[in-house]
Amino acid sequence: MSGIAVWITGLPGSGKSSITDALKERHPEFIALRMDEVRKIITPSPTYSDAERDIVYRCLVLLATNLTEAGHNVIIDATGNLRKWRELARSVIHSLVEVYLKCDIEECRKREARRQDPRGAPRDIYKKGESGWPVPGMNVPYEEPISPEIIIETSSTSVEAATNIISEHIKKLLR
Repeated sequence: MSGIAVWITGLPGSGKSSITDALKERHPEFIALRMDEVRKIITPSPTYSDAERDIVYRCLVLLATNLTEAGHNVIIDATGNLRKWRELARSVIHSLVEVYLKCDIEECRKREARRQDPRGAPRDIYKKGESGWPVPGMNVPYEEPISPEIIIETSSTSVEAATNIISEHIKKLLR
């Protein structure tokens, strides 16, 4: 029996890691695949080039595919700024739930600036973006999902409420 994958996508600072943590606490059987952790293994000195991002996201999709095929449930905590990576996951993972954390970039910038524990993400992403560093939604594209299973406006929805929404969807799939 295949497991399910829940891909949590959104701009940096939209709440992906906080919601992943809360989901993992509520569903300890899920394996959390965090892009920032995967990237550190695949590219220990990342350049964030288009070619490098493509390789890293393809590896992330492969990991999620292999884990779900082995019957594990997975949470993917990754911006996935290009639709093609999320569509690749949808084409190879039997049961994928795409969760779009919609949050305006100004709110994301504020959150990222006051983040105490970036959970492996680079610090000061948006400040670096001002000097040309590639930041999704700022100076590299973030392609919003076309038809995600779940959309959560995180500027007006708490982590707990967002976790409840996603958990209810997961429960239906696991029945």
